[in-house]
Amino acid sequence: MNLKPIINSLLDTDLYKLTMLQVLLHQFPGAEGEYHFKCRNRLAKPLALFKDEIAAQVDHLCTLRFQKEELDYLRSMRFIKGDLVDYLDLFQFRRRFIHITTAPDEPLRLEIIAKGPLIQVMLFELFILAIVAEVFHSHFDQAACVQEGRLRLANKIEAVREFGRKPARRHPYIFFEFGTRRRASRIWQEEVVTTLARELPEYFRGTSNVDLARRYNLTPIGTMAHEYLQAHQAFGYRLRDFQKMALENWVREYRGDLGIALTDTVGMDAFLMDFDLYFAKLFDGLRHDSGDPFIWGEKALSHYEKLRIDPNTKMLTFSDSLDFQKTFDLYQTFGDRTRIGFGIGTHLTNDLGVEAPNIVMKIMACNGSPVAKISDAPGKTTFQDGTFMAYLRQVFGQ
Repeated sequence: MNLKPIINSLLDTDLYKLTMLQVLLHQFPGAEGEYHFKCRNRLAKPLALFKDEIAAQVDHLCTLRFQKEELDYLRSMRFIKGDLVDYLDLFQFRRRFIHITTAPDEPLRLEIIAKGPLIQVMLFELFILAIVAEVFHSHFDQAACVQEGRLRLANKIEAVREFGRKPARRHPYIFFEFGTRRRASRIWQEEVVTTLARELPEYFRGTSNVDLARRYNLTPIGTMAHEYLQAHQAFGYRLRDFQKMALENWVREYRGDLGIALTDTVGMDAFLMDFDLYFAKLFDGLRHDSGDPFIWGEKALSHYEKLRIDPNTKMLTFSDSLDFQKTFDLYQTFGDRTRIGFGIGTHLTNDLGVEAPNIVMKIMACNGSPVAKISDAPGKTTFQDGTFMAYLRQVFGQ
């Protein structure tokens, strides 16, 4: 097989993988984790057809090391500690921790499982998803896809400019690129990011991709993901307290930096029960990732007001399956009432006129115990052990 590498840099990942890694490295360095791949939509070309191509790309991934200029860039961030950079200087993926097969009972279903030390296997997720998405996309007419993608991107840019001509709300309209995990290709993501930075500098404020942020002098964006909170279900705390302990450990690590909290590991209502005045003052804002964003936003603002915190001093970040029209509607609703930002993923990096795989790779177990997510969108609820899920629902009154 004549391999054209998809991943050329270990910095070609999202910032929150590194910020979560730092907490785990400092506070839970011996933890074990298990991640499972899943495709949520039915594709005309089953991903299992590309198993060997994907495996070859993962083999290449496991040869990569962080480069000096990449480590120097990380060291320049005030919230990244020197010992994390030292760990990454030594870091290399171990192929034995990831298994790529087809499901024994379903030969057209791709099965990928990463299992091993959490500070190793958690980093596989973004790279695996980017590899799978690009391998899949490579089997379409690339020239036609790029032509269509550029046309759609130009229309999106014009839509943002047109929206920007309307009277502004109290707070500015801003958005970020969050599309690494499901991008059509690394090259296309780079073109999207550089085009947005050039054409919409007043609205486009950064990218989750650390490599692109470094190379184009952009702001890297990201804090935490569900896996971070879910892992706390297996760190020895009382299950009812796992969210509070995850937030507490985050504050202990970053002491004011990276202050956007993710709300939907067991649903927004259960999150707000734990997000008391202490955390509401310590964190700069909240991130939405499932359920009706308008209902979520109203709940967030009501919660701040109940705590006698001015919502205008906080930020709501929306990041669930956004397109630009949805961001415009959300901005019109909330732009006078709180600071607001939008993380846009697949709509930017895999909107080229062909189907895009809706793929995820989620943590299913930690330290030998099951973990789970109860999403505000039923299709995003994640679990493997039904008994544990029933217990989690009971504990949080779901």
